[in-house]
Amino acid sequence: MKNQIEKIKNTAQKEILATKTLKDIENLRIKYLGKKGELTAILKQIGKFSDNEKPIIGQLVNEVRDFINYSIEAGIKEIKDSILEQKLNKEKIDVTLPGIYRSIGHKHPLNIVLDDVKEIFIGMGFDIVEGPEIENDYYNFEALNMPKYHPARDTQDTFYISENILLRTQTSCVQIRTMEKTQPPIRMISPGRVYRSDTIDATHSPLFNQIEGLVVDNGVTFSDLKGTLETFIQALYGLDSVVRFRPHHFPYTEPSAEVDVQCFGCHGKGCRLCKNEGWIEILGCGMVHPTVLKNCGIDSEIYSGFAFGVGLERIAMRRYNIDDMRLFYENDVRFLNQF
Repeated sequence: MKNQIEKIKNTAQKEILATKTLKDIENLRIKYLGKKGELTAILKQIGKFSDNEKPIIGQLVNEVRDFINYSIEAGIKEIKDSILEQKLNKEKIDVTLPGIYRSIGHKHPLNIVLDDVKEIFIGMGFDIVEGPEIENDYYNFEALNMPKYHPARDTQDTFYISENILLRTQTSCVQIRTMEKTQPPIRMISPGRVYRSDTIDATHSPLFNQIEGLVVDNGVTFSDLKGTLETFIQALYGLDSVVRFRPHHFPYTEPSAEVDVQCFGCHGKGCRLCKNEGWIEILGCGMVHPTVLKNCGIDSEIYSGFAFGVGLERIAMRRYNIDDMRLFYENDVRFLNQF
C-alpha cells in the first residue's frame, strides 16, 4: 500500500509539471483528490488494515494529499503567471514611437457664416432670440397679417402637421412672440431652420436657414433699414460689395423691398447660378406693417419699425463662391475639408 501511495505521488507530480492549461490542472485535482479520486479510494480501504497500520496509512495519505494540493496550487500560479506574461508581451506599447494623427472636426461652413452674422449684428446692438420650429398657424401667418385663405400663404408651400400646427416657413414668428412679451425699443435677430415644400435645385431646398431681423422704436424709418442692411452686407462681403434694393410686396411690411447682391459667378453678366439675371436675391425687407404692430399690442401711432429676412445658405454661397447650395447638405468630406 505504501508503494502504491508513493507511486500516486510521483505520477501526480509529473503530470502536474507537464500541465499547460488551467482546465487540465483542474482535471488532475479531480483525478487525485475528488470524491472518486485515487487517494480517496485508498482512504475507503483503510478499514481493512489492522489497528497498527491504520494511522500509518492515514498519515501517509494525508501527506501525499497535502503535497498534491501544494503542487496543484504552485502549478496554477505558474500557468497564470505565464498567461499574464504572454498578455503583457502582446499588449506592450513602445512609448518612443511617434503618435498617430487623428483628424479633428471643425465648424460647418454654414455655422462659420452664422457666427459671423451674429457677431456683426451683436456689434450693432441686436439681441439673439430663438423660437420653436413646430409653430402655431397664428404666429406663422395670422399675426403677420396673413389671415386664413390669404393668397400669400400659397407662395410658401407649407408643411402642415394639423389644421393649426405646421413646420414654420419663416422665423418671423419669433418676432411676433418677442413683440408680444417686450415693449419697444426692440432690436433682435432670430436665426433658425425653416421648412417649405420647395423643389430642390442650386438655390432652393425644402429645409434651409433664415435669419430674421426686427427693430421697433420711436422714429424708425426706411433709411435706417437701408443703412443697417448695407452695413451688414459690407461687413460680411467687403466694402466693395454691390447691392441693390428692389420694390416688392410682403403682407407684413409696407413699404417692402428685396435686396440683391451682384452675382459672384458672372459679376453681373448672367449665368446658371443667377439664372442669367446677374444678381442673387439674399433677403426681403420692409417697414413693419401697422397691423402687425397692433396684433402684438404695440401702438403704431407712437412706434415704427423695420424687419428683414436673410437666407443663410445664399449669403454663405456668396461669401465662399459656391454655386450649389446642395453641397452644404451632402456631407462630402472633400467639400467640408475646404473650410
